[in-house]
Amino acid sequence: MHHKQNNKESKTFVQGLRRFGNTLPRGIRGILKKSGYNYSEIIGKWNQIVGKNISNYAFPKLIKMARGSTNGILVLSVKRGNEIDIEYSKKEIVDKVNAYFGYKLIGEVKLQTLNKSDKKGKKKNSFPNLPFGIEKKICGIKNENIKNSLMNLLKTIKND
Repeated sequence: MHHKQNNKESKTFVQGLRRFGNTLPRGIRGILKKSGYNYSEIIGKWNQIVGKNISNYAFPKLIKMARGSTNGILVLSVKRGNEIDIEYSKKEIVDKVNAYFGYKLIGEVKLQTLNKSDKKGKKKNSFPNLPFGIEKKICGIKNENIKNSLMNLLKTIKND
């Protein structure tokens, strides 16, 4: 048995073996204690939970949970023009999310409109300045698969 003095969790453990909870960074432990895993589960399986009809127009932005409360607020980003459809589907969304988890996690759904102009404003060109002779260099590659893939990538970058 070893006893570490230099870490803040001065607990005794067998060399190499620790509780899984002690191996997580502090920030992640705090999120998991606040039911942060629910948010990641909702995002990961949003299409399966609510169905394609709703998931085409809305996606989860955040979950507001009070400490010790099971009635959370799910904030959804909704594409402009589809707010009414999602507004009428609020009860269905709450029921489906709560049925998925097996307990009352969400009590209310709030909507935020997602503007197309906001999306375009946030998008940045990852490759603003491509080297001048890059096409000649790509043409000099002997492997045809790599050459074709790079040419397709270059066309895509230029079109964006």
